[in-house]
Amino acid sequence: MRDYKEEFDKRVAFIRQMKESAHVDGFVFGNSGGKDCTLVGILCKAACDNTLSVMMPCSSSRNYGEDLKDALETCRQFNIEYKIVDLTATKETLMAAIENGVDIDEKDLAGAEDIKTGGTALNQSAVSNIAPRLRMTTLYAIGAARNMLVAGTGNRSERYMGYFTKWGDGACDFNPISDLTVGEIYEFLDYLNAPENIRKKAPSAGLFEGQTDESEMGVTYAAIDKYLLTGKASKKDLAVIERFHSRSTHKLEPIKLFDPTK
Repeated sequence: MRDYKEEFDKRVAFIRQMKESAHVDGFVFGNSGGKDCTLVGILCKAACDNTLSVMMPCSSSRNYGEDLKDALETCRQFNIEYKIVDLTATKETLMAAIENGVDIDEKDLAGAEDIKTGGTALNQSAVSNIAPRLRMTTLYAIGAARNMLVAGTGNRSERYMGYFTKWGDGACDFNPISDLTVGEIYEFLDYLNAPENIRKKAPSAGLFEGQTDESEMGVTYAAIDKYLLTGKASKKDLAVIERFHSRSTHKLEPIKLFDPTK
């Protein structure tokens, strides 16, 4: 097991350095009541008293129930300031605007009969990615208003699998836990005596009813962590892990820019 006392001190020092180098007044993070954001919130609060937790329920009943309760418990236990921003109506308005679209008068098309007008039907993947991007928009708006950096909450296991939304929960100004596997996150939370339910419940992004990370991916975090730490995995698990990783590497790469010299 890692030395989490030393880990805690090093990460707090890193976060304080981020504050000093960026000349900001504090930190803001999205708090879903899950394991990763709980650890990030505790670390940021230890580094800077001016740390803001933002709960952003959006459509899923779990967002308003168990997860919101757990998020509030963490804030109360560790004395973290919090705000709740309900994004359900915003998501519904955006979805309606996309799906309905606006028809263009034929005379405005100037004879381009092949141009299609109107809305776009959204599939489950498109809908699931809306909430994380609305949440990140919210965090950056608050961060700009309060001169705060946005703290990232993605762990090593999720990043390797590409199990995050590009420009959504994958966006941030810094990430103090990106090197930790899911198992190490839980060990860290045990060390910090974080709320018990957060340490016991099944990891879920809460993007739709009944969703859990492991059921959606088709592989357990224990198997992913074992592969990352030892390079070992069953044939079945390895196939899933390699498929997820290979198709999501673009999420971790810099934006491709055109080079006129080539």
